[in-house]
Amino acid sequence: MPDYLHNLDVNLFLFINGLHNNFFDFVMVYASAKLFWIPLYLVLLYLLIKEYRQKTWLILGFVVLLIILSDQLSVHAFKNVFMRLRPCHNEDLQLLIHTVNPCGGQYGFVSSHAANSFALAFFIGALLSKFRWVIWLLYGWAFLIIYSRVYLAQHYPGDVLGGAILGMIIGVIVLILYRLVEKLIWKHPAAE
Repeated sequence: MPDYLHNLDVNLFLFINGLHNNFFDFVMVYASAKLFWIPLYLVLLYLLIKEYRQKTWLILGFVVLLIILSDQLSVHAFKNVFMRLRPCHNEDLQLLIHTVNPCGGQYGFVSSHAANSFALAFFIGALLSKFRWVIWLLYGWAFLIIYSRVYLAQHYPGDVLGGAILGMIIGVIVLILYRLVEKLIWKHPAAE
């Protein structure tokens, strides 16, 4: 990474991480917690069932594929290849950063939280695009998650940006695969 991009990434990280206070510490910990979002997932499931009925099982299978791909690729094709330390593991930053949680794994590029949330936001957003508010909700959720990861000193902005891009690409690919399989299955009368 060129020095000017690296410096920009570190300075933006320090700015976001430096905006800490007790209230946002509390909010950002929950924003990063996967189980906290179960009510959102249940609303999305309800809308999928309402819109797609028996196809919901197929969609859920593709959601599982989507999360496996985004999670595993973010680790094995990026974190373990680029080996960029998380900010909370960077000894040069230890006295400058505010941490709330213990530091995660050693490497941070790309963020798995970002990849997973943006893959899901794209895929489900495309399937539920008739509900405009769902698209705003999903992308607001995804942006809150990536902001929280930087705020909590788990990732640099470049880590979450890379994860978001990876997630969107995976979301597009899985959506295309879903549409192909859906056409194959539901073109036969027995599938009705």
